[in-house]
Amino acid sequence: MPLTNTRLKAAKPRASDYRITDGSGLFLLVKTNGSKYWRMDYRFHGKRNTLALGVYPQVTLKEARERRRKTRLQLENGKDPSEVRKEAKQAKQADEFEAVARQWWEHCRGTWTPSHADRVLKRLEDNAFGDLGHLPIDEITPQRIIAMVRKIEARGALDVASRVNQATRAVCRFAIQQGIATHNPAEDLSGIVKQRKVQHRPSLPREELPQFLKELETYSGRGRLLTQRAIKFLLLTFVRSGELRGARWEEFDFEDKVWRISADRMKMRNEHLVPLSRQALEVIELLKDMTGRYELLFPSERDRNREMSDNTMRRAIFKLGYDGTVEGKNKAVPHGFRATASSILNETGFNPDAIERQLAHKERNSVWAAYTYHARYMDERRRMMQWWADCLDEMRMTGKVIPIFVYS
Repeated sequence: MPLTNTRLKAAKPRASDYRITDGSGLFLLVKTNGSKYWRMDYRFHGKRNTLALGVYPQVTLKEARERRRKTRLQLENGKDPSEVRKEAKQAKQADEFEAVARQWWEHCRGTWTPSHADRVLKRLEDNAFGDLGHLPIDEITPQRIIAMVRKIEARGALDVASRVNQATRAVCRFAIQQGIATHNPAEDLSGIVKQRKVQHRPSLPREELPQFLKELETYSGRGRLLTQRAIKFLLLTFVRSGELRGARWEEFDFEDKVWRISADRMKMRNEHLVPLSRQALEVIELLKDMTGRYELLFPSERDRNREMSDNTMRRAIFKLGYDGTVEGKNKAVPHGFRATASSILNETGFNPDAIERQLAHKERNSVWAAYTYHARYMDERRRMMQWWADCLDEMRMTGKVIPIFVYS
């Protein structure tokens, strides 16, 4: 006898599960806890199977019968309803944000360094997949992305919020390119992340360099000499701290007197050339007896196969009194020497473009960046780096600030 709404409502739990049938395979399974589930028995190629059609009363009798009708049509067309459902689920999952994001990551990872690729994926796993991962791309709205970003902002992680927002936009763009999605819900959200007030890294003014250079000479002794020479070399080359700490002997061309830092170690992903002054070569010569047998010029004290810690030079500078707590001394950090060198070289009259190239800042012209970025203004940069090294020597030996003049 076909089911009625009255019979469905009246069905009470018993000591064991039982079913009440509606015909053509459709039945209601009544569990011992009172829950009621729609099921449908069917045969496909002689094999019996049961398909779940929903939970009563969320799925009404009328809706259950409509689902039975569609299931029987699939059988008449030679399709196994269970396989059809499985394929539909897989297709839906393939359209979900997490699945698409992982495809995007695999597509892009070859253009990134391994460490950067790991950071990108972990950032998405920690901040985006929980809120968006299960949603098909085309069901994600700008409001959902904004809500996700606001949660990250609430932790004070503004940089993470910005990067996650950028990655989300890139994933959705990738989905459109792959024919998975029809629109990008993050397209117009580039400015939604709150901006933190820019705080420039502490740097020494010109007036404090002579005293600092003199005091740096005193920072020696067991376990300190390598750190002292690292700071000296950083001052002479004004590269980024990470570029210095990762310096490898194989990168140095002593015949051409140049340090070639490979693109995969540079922030802007372009090979960078550092002309070596006479003083820089002298520091390297002193390092040969200390670390020449290792791969790195500045390895860790604890493990010579690993780079010197990011905090090693910083702690040394602070021990010299440049931590912001000593009256008459400004706070200084390793990265700040780049600003000090840039300021003095610009004031002295060197070509600003040559200075920018030596600082390895981003090249605005993409054609130049691709073909001549690393070698632009090379002759002028060689003269500039030697002048800078001589300038540091003069300030250290005389204890006086060099006068500002126009270099020619």
